[in-house]
Amino acid sequence: MMDAVAPPPKETACEPEEQACAYVLEDQIGFRLRKAHQRASEIFNEVMGSFAVTPTQFAALAKLDEVGPVAQSQLGRLVAMDPATIFGVVGRLMKRGLIEQRVAEKDARVTLVTLTVEGRRAAGRMKAVAEEVSRRTLAPLSRKEAETLLRLMAKLE
Repeated sequence: MMDAVAPPPKETACEPEEQACAYVLEDQIGFRLRKAHQRASEIFNEVMGSFAVTPTQFAALAKLDEVGPVAQSQLGRLVAMDPATIFGVVGRLMKRGLIEQRVAEKDARVTLVTLTVEGRRAAGRMKAVAEEVSRRTLAPLSRKEAETLLRLMAKLE
């Protein structure tokens, strides 16, 4: 019987003292944010799945429920979506009968986006359970850690 031989050490593309060798993907903010986003998205889908909305659609509905009729461009700014994204979100929500567009009374050049009666009901039902997404996403943290994380992330916006 032969003794097991350990494989030779892996060669690296650089010397240990070079900065590139110190780079660890898992320690990078973008990687960590993406992983956290994946976690939050999975939880969102579990909690909000019965409503058949995406996080961006929910954001638009929740904000419209909060602020009332608003110009589509302003809605996009309020929910941090670029014009192309908010255009698509509004179009899909209109097809579902949750929002509608109407001309502003004070300025006929402005088209406002607003919740329909069904949209207001749906937004209310969604908002009633949506906090569960944040609660479950932040569950591994203490209350103080969660507050600190949210405060620090707000500084990155």
